[in-house]
Amino acid sequence: MVSVGWDQVFAWRLGRQFVTEPGGGSVGDIVGRLVGVQAQVASAAEMAVAVRSSDPRPSGVAQGLEAGGLVKTWAMRGTLHAMVPQLAAAALSLIGSARTWEKPSWQKVFGATPEQVAALVEVVSGVLADRVLTRDELVEAVLAEPGFDHLGEQLRSGWGAVLKPLAWQGALCHGPARGTKVTFASPADQVPGWSGVPDPDEAAPAVISAYLGAYGPATPEAFDAWLTRNSVRKPVVRGWFAAMGDAVTEVDVEGRTGWIGSEFVDELAAATLDGAIHLLGPFDQYVLGPGTGDTAMLRSEHRAKVSRTAGWISPLVLVDGRIAGTWERVDDEVVVSMFEKGKFPKRELTAAVERLAEAIGARGLTVRRESG
Repeated sequence: MVSVGWDQVFAWRLGRQFVTEPGGGSVGDIVGRLVGVQAQVASAAEMAVAVRSSDPRPSGVAQGLEAGGLVKTWAMRGTLHAMVPQLAAAALSLIGSARTWEKPSWQKVFGATPEQVAALVEVVSGVLADRVLTRDELVEAVLAEPGFDHLGEQLRSGWGAVLKPLAWQGALCHGPARGTKVTFASPADQVPGWSGVPDPDEAAPAVISAYLGAYGPATPEAFDAWLTRNSVRKPVVRGWFAAMGDAVTEVDVEGRTGWIGSEFVDELAAATLDGAIHLLGPFDQYVLGPGTGDTAMLRSEHRAKVSRTAGWISPLVLVDGRIAGTWERVDDEVVVSMFEKGKFPKRELTAAVERLAEAIGARGLTVRRESG
């Protein structure tokens, strides 16, 4: 077994995720490397890409979605993500394999049986063929069919709980916004060359490889927590990892074991931190990939400052790859709240703010450390 320290892990992740050296090439390159960017808040997805790009452009994610190079759909943990189509299809397959809508608890809350969900897949697939519809238009078309009257409230809900199983089976994705209104479309119409959702066992190697290539070393349990909040049966997930064979290598990180792509073992062992501070935006994949419960990255006593009420994930201050604080923009200031008292790293933090300002097109930002 290979043994490394957390400094090496964080240095490697920072490099793999284009944080240390922005330069991911296209928006698709960056989004693909991160295995998607959370897009519940569109501006957060844009910032996640901009801070990692050597040539940041406004609305890069939106342009990728419009061109069909990205797809926006309910994916990991039931949240909206912008993803490259091939990885999206593979991830949807694994998420859908959990069949969460067949569980009695889901049926009790949302009022749809597995048979009704299957019927919805058929109806919605037909309704959206060669069409892009707003939520109201889609719901109206579905309710015109017999047997769905009791689902009207759930179908209209902005949370989309009843629509998510349809997304996981490839029946719908988000289409281009119509003003302030969300729209839905068929992935086959929205994404050039969409080949559908593959079999889970065929899809697993691509998703596991991509995940470990950004967030490794990681366990099967950490992978499934990121993917489905641990909804897939443990023996199934472990079987997917076991089937990777020599493509993955077990790594000991200061007593914690995990897996990484074998191609990255030497690179991981040689990784070193450069002492730079990095600022990342809200809902950033750097923390969402391993999860806010990873105490090596985020000490447990500070978790509530990052993972806040209503599912909000704060913008991050990284020091040596660990989450050491949060920040917010107030007019032309970046107000930083460090978790620990101590010497104010003014020079390094100023450099981080300058990099952020350049990435988001807001030159002239200054930094202020919040007292306490």
